[in-house]
This record gives sequence, structure tokens and C-alpha cells, in this order.
Amino acid sequence: MVTVTYVYILECADGSYYVGTTQDLARRIEEHRTGVIPKAYTASRRPVHLVWSQDFPTHDEAFNWERRLKGWSHAKKSALISSGPEGVHVIMRRQSRTGRRSNTLT
Repeated sequence: MVTVTYVYILECADGSYYVGTTQDLARRIEEHRTGVIPKAYTASRRPVHLVWSQDFPTHDEAFNWERRLKGWSHAKKSALISSGPEGVHVIMRRQSRTGRRSNTLT
């Protein structure tokens, strides 16, 4: 049996994003929505909405993407959510023209 791991982004009520990984996306989203972990980042920022997810064939790949996404700016995450990888490339090109540092997409 092949088990995939998901990387996901939630948009919180305050407009912030939460990035996480899980092997059971539906269960984990429901946990965020109900606030079962009172000290979790999303517990005080409900309601939350799933705005992006991607499955990965290994936990290591998913974990690496989670770490990468957590380092991205709000604008870069928004570009990924709304336009996919091409939107991120547009943000990166703008930042490179202004001399701002950017993380690579891959």
C-alpha cells in the first residue's frame, strides 16, 4: 500500500496562512476546524479554510516542501494559492528586480 503525505495551506479568519503536513487530509482539516488542540496556531484563528494542498509520494518530500513554504512571504503563498507555480515565479521576478531576496520555488 502506498501512503501519500499532503502539504496543505489553511487561510485563517485573521487572513494569515497556516502550513502543515498530514497523511489524512480530511481528518486533519476537521481537527483544525473544530480546534481540538487548544494551543494550536489555528485554534484561536477559526474559522479556517483549506486553500491549497498537494500530495507527495514520501514523507521526506512533503516535509521539505512544508519547511520551504513556511519560509515564504504571505504574498508568495497567496500567489501559489491563486495562480499556482507561475504566480510564484511572477512574485520572484518582481522581487529580483527590486533587489529583494526570494526563496526558489523548487
